[in-house]
Amino acid sequence: MSRGRRRLGRIWRRRGPLRTRLALSVTAAVALVAVGVCAAAFLVVRSALYEQLDLSLTQSARLAAQRDQGAAPGTLAGECRFLAAPACAEVVAADPAKDPATPGQLPVDPAAREVAAGRKAPYYTNITVAGYPARMLTTDYAKGRALQVALRADTVEDGIEEAAWWLLLTAAAGVLLAALLGYWVSRTGLAPVARLTATAERIAATRDARHRIELPPPGREDEITRLATSFNTMLGELEQSIAAQRQLVADASHELRTPLTALRTNAELLARSDRLTPDQRERASAALGRQLREVTGLVNDLIELARDEEPQPLVEQVGLGALVEHCAQAARTHWPAVPFHVHVPAEPVVVPGVPARLSRLLGNLLDNAAKFGRDGLPVEVELVAGVPGGRGPELTVRDHGPGISPQDLPHVFDRFYRAGAARALPGSGLGLAMARQIARAHSAELTAEAAPGGGALFRLAF
Repeated sequence: MSRGRRRLGRIWRRRGPLRTRLALSVTAAVALVAVGVCAAAFLVVRSALYEQLDLSLTQSARLAAQRDQGAAPGTLAGECRFLAAPACAEVVAADPAKDPATPGQLPVDPAAREVAAGRKAPYYTNITVAGYPARMLTTDYAKGRALQVALRADTVEDGIEEAAWWLLLTAAAGVLLAALLGYWVSRTGLAPVARLTATAERIAATRDARHRIELPPPGREDEITRLATSFNTMLGELEQSIAAQRQLVADASHELRTPLTALRTNAELLARSDRLTPDQRERASAALGRQLREVTGLVNDLIELARDEEPQPLVEQVGLGALVEHCAQAARTHWPAVPFHVHVPAEPVVVPGVPARLSRLLGNLLDNAAKFGRDGLPVEVELVAGVPGGRGPELTVRDHGPGISPQDLPHVFDRFYRAGAARALPGSGLGLAMARQIARAHSAELTAEAAPGGGALFRLAF
């Protein structure tokens, strides 16, 4: 049974588009209700008309019993041939041997004998008398006898037939109205879905993510509107991603053009090394090696930036205190003229992450602070443990250099962005952008601000 229902469901889903299936569903539901209401109304009207006729039969039977008490079996009154005539009344004996020689016009069945004998309750039945429809009541009359009373039922039958025709027309009109309503509901209810589909098809055809779905005025939001809003938001994110990708490619091309030109120049010089002095060859060789390292570092940085998330299998519990000490020691080796003052709490501070990526983040922050710090002034690194149930661990790196100007502060984490004071210094402008990306991949936030008393302060909050 369940397999059959699943098969019917698959067939129903393949029958046509969603709009057609919704229209058919609404039409069927409303039509079923309309037909059900009309059927119920027919039964109510039929029951009411017969109830009125049965009440007349009961009154006629009571009057006949009072008027002709103790009558012998046979016809008492009426012929049931005229609508205005009184009710037909006949007495039926429990014993067929006591029936009159001339049979009456009302049929006598075994059930009537049972009523006469007192073994059956009174009952109503529909009969035909002289070619006319009639309704008959068979009830107890006296000992061993029953009374049958009948009335013409033409008016009742005509009323039921007329009610049936009117209700049938009403049901047909209800079905037609249900079809129109189903078409209207499917057309208006699925209009946002149609717009969403058209927009998606247009984007797929043009590969242009700038298209948006038109939304209704405020105050008319529904589930479809929320879906369209979410789709527009997704399109905005897609457009920003595509724009960022194109900008990254353009910036990378621009940044690579100069070192690649210098590499080609030095390579051409070395190709004609027989014309150069030993000192010139040595300088060209050193410049070529230096430029190769710069290009290699730039390409590696671009590869790191192209990765949005950290590989989950490499995530582990990392002790921040030991990692900060290790990165500071590496920075002291790379920047021997810059003192690094590190303050870490005695208790262990542990966060989930990839140690190599967190080392890269801290190394970029320390290199940036050492590069922009003033000679002889320290770079201050402080790690603060988090509060249970509150904020997480926080790391600050401060230098005592010229600081970050207010116009540069919103752009310090942009790719390839270099402030005016930093353009004369080595670097590609990717270090801080990479640091923020690594921070966000570890559910942390990296911010920059002006330090009190001068210099720049970078805050990494987990």
